[in-house]
Amino acid sequence: MKTAYLLAAFAPLVGAVLAGFFGRRIGRAGAHTVTILGVAVSLVASLVTFADVMAGNTFNGTLYAWSVIGDLRLEIGFLVDTLTATMMCVVTFVSLMVHVYTIGYMEDDDGYQRFFAYISLFTFSMMMLVMSNNFLQLFFGWEAVGLVSYLLIGFWYTRPTAIYANMKAFLVNRVGDFGFLLGIGLVLAHFGTMDYARAFEVAPTLAERTIQIIPGVDWSLMTVTCICLFIGAMGKSAQFPLHVWLPDSMEGPTPISALIHAATMVTAGIFMVARMSPLFELSDAALGFVITIGAITALFMGFLGIIQNDIKRVVAYSTLSQLGYMTVALGASAYSVAIFHLMTHAFFKALLFLAAGSVIIGMHHDQDIRNMGGLRKYMPITWITSLIGSLALIGTPFFSGFYSKESIIEAVKFAQVPGAGFAYVAVVAGVFVTAFYSFRMYFLVFHGKERWMQPAHGAHGDPDDHATHDDAHHHGLGPNDRPHESRLVITLPLVLLAIPSLIIGAVAIEPMLFGDFFKGVITVLPSHPAMTEIAGHFHGWVAMATHGVVTLPFWLAVAGVAFAYYCYLINPALPAAIRAATGGINRLLENKYYMDRINEVVFAGGARLLGTGLWKAGDQVLIDGIAVNGPARLTGWIASLARLVQSGLIYHYAIAMIAGIAVLLWWFVPLVKR
Repeated sequence: MKTAYLLAAFAPLVGAVLAGFFGRRIGRAGAHTVTILGVAVSLVASLVTFADVMAGNTFNGTLYAWSVIGDLRLEIGFLVDTLTATMMCVVTFVSLMVHVYTIGYMEDDDGYQRFFAYISLFTFSMMMLVMSNNFLQLFFGWEAVGLVSYLLIGFWYTRPTAIYANMKAFLVNRVGDFGFLLGIGLVLAHFGTMDYARAFEVAPTLAERTIQIIPGVDWSLMTVTCICLFIGAMGKSAQFPLHVWLPDSMEGPTPISALIHAATMVTAGIFMVARMSPLFELSDAALGFVITIGAITALFMGFLGIIQNDIKRVVAYSTLSQLGYMTVALGASAYSVAIFHLMTHAFFKALLFLAAGSVIIGMHHDQDIRNMGGLRKYMPITWITSLIGSLALIGTPFFSGFYSKESIIEAVKFAQVPGAGFAYVAVVAGVFVTAFYSFRMYFLVFHGKERWMQPAHGAHGDPDDHATHDDAHHHGLGPNDRPHESRLVITLPLVLLAIPSLIIGAVAIEPMLFGDFFKGVITVLPSHPAMTEIAGHFHGWVAMATHGVVTLPFWLAVAGVAFAYYCYLINPALPAAIRAATGGINRLLENKYYMDRINEVVFAGGARLLGTGLWKAGDQVLIDGIAVNGPARLTGWIASLARLVQSGLIYHYAIAMIAGIAVLLWWFVPLVKR
């Protein structure tokens, strides 16, 4: 099986190298052929690995020792268990769909070969992350996906907005990664190893150990370590307040929005915390921190999705909110539920992003949902797959998202960690919010009157507002154009992603949540009873779905859909009236809670102020002024004094000698007399 592991990890790297370094020689067809073949081989190897793991065969071993320092071994190795195998299949399947989709979406782009090289390199990086068996390799994969994300967000490097977005993503992730690195450093310093298995074995013996970050104040080692690790997850998985990079990352091409910012990279933090469950279980304070951050993200990022008009940004804020749901599940010690929602979300969110890209193509690259409407009859495949994705997203019974989302809500209900009460209110309220913004987008895009022929989106009773649209990046339909369905290479991935969006929840819920699927992989202590409680209420996927229609979350979802239908199809003037009546709240949402402004003024401004102070006081005054130029100036001053008596005239020297002798006589004669 080692051959399958190596193929799964390194086949995408081979494709990336061939497309990246030899793209001009092999051409466009050659570039997409080698990268798609590499990812397809990786998917097959992942499926073989999954089947082998399900047969009871796991692996934890070293490929090679990178460095040995005393008793510390820094190694490259694989840990292949059910958690790894699940992530491998999700990453490679979604990546393959995106690779195929990219053939149609990027066909006219000059950077065609470069794009395929990047997305294939990303797949390799993500596979190294999820397959790692030690913190060193985890950090390598962690940073590698961040680097490739930077390259892909700024792929259209001639756009200033794209360059700003990729720099923003890079810098915000550095903040999270600094905390992540501190967490790994604490593991190395106190656990004495970088290997997962040995660290998890040692962890219970360190549960009561304290450290002093501030002299005289004891802190729990496990709490500090877990919070530092989670700060890394906050950056990578875009949790409040390190979420600000993800919406702007929509400046990149749509395929990478699906691959990186919906299905795989942003879930790296969720995967990492689930993998570290033996550590997090030893600190209720850390779990309370996790569940509170997740709840804030789930609810308040959902509010921002309500006011977005760019089709990709609506889906982006939906991603933020759903990542919050996953994080809440982690904080409730329902790690298996978080991974379950990660998997179902990967399929339906990738579907929604790729469907949004299909709409953008059909609308000739206009992304404003206020310029759409009535696309159902022009784009039937995109319409039906978008509907499936939207129904899964809002948690409709029998759709995949229902099983994972309902399980999260139930787990939080029974959680006993600090912040669980607030988290329960947030995730329940988030159901209505999710349904409203999801079907607001759906109704504006696929139903109602056709608005693309109107001179401006606010000129004919626009459902949202009468503001001027920024046409900087949209082309739109001409007077003789009509929307059109996308090519097969675009629609085929939509259909293939729609299938698991429908059925994977029903198929996987019982083994993943209530069976032995994660036995020995995820640790949950008896003091955290959420999974035990929801297991007692589970009676099969059919019973769960039928019972779901009488629960509060279901009726909140129905209310959200109904309210969106009324606002955007029955009474289109109502949203504008609500906007006018809630001016202050609306401004708060439009400015995204002023988080960008706070970051710009407080953190970026503070950094610039600190830099200016270090430059002027430290560099110019201390270093240049005193350390470097100070000795030179002192020497010059002494020399200027010496020049006063170095005239070069002999009678001056004679007078000085006589004066010197006189002084000596005046000084020494009294001494001799004594």
